[in-house]
Amino acid sequence: MSESPRRLVLCVGNPDRGDDGVGRLVARLLRGRLPKDVLVAECDGGAMEVLDLIAGVDSAIVVDAAVSGMPAGTVHRVDCAAGEALPTARVASSHGLGVAEAIALARTLGCLPRVCLIYAVDAKRVAPGDDLSLEVTHAARDVAERVLLSLREARDQDRLDMSDRRMRGGYVS
Repeated sequence: MSESPRRLVLCVGNPDRGDDGVGRLVARLLRGRLPKDVLVAECDGGAMEVLDLIAGVDSAIVVDAAVSGMPAGTVHRVDCAAGEALPTARVASSHGLGVAEAIALARTLGCLPRVCLIYAVDAKRVAPGDDLSLEVTHAARDVAERVLLSLREARDQDRLDMSDRRMRGGYVS
């Protein structure tokens, strides 16, 4: 059995429902650009599937579509580990429960990753057979760059934490 990845980028959505596929587009944009210790995973966004994927990792970045009332392509960055609230529920999930419920459950069960960021992109069209809107396509490129930056910042913070622990003469549990 293989060990869980230390860091995860989870790209959520249904590519056959227009802007709901934004997470899947971000996954394609990130492939080949991430450090070796970062796993990119894709899923439809059912709460149990999301929970299963984020449980056991140190760091999770989740990319998903949302409907918050903001213009299509608006990007929301939510720090779930800091207790920030997600924008209005994601695009109607065929599973009934989605990313927001998975995060709440992970928090309750004590398995929320130490770093847990959500990048949610406001959707414009999500009907079966729709294509991604231009606004969301542009936002996906922005989100991919933000994910890369967030991973670099987290890596740099980990290095500072390790240095601080060494200076104090050991590891703090």
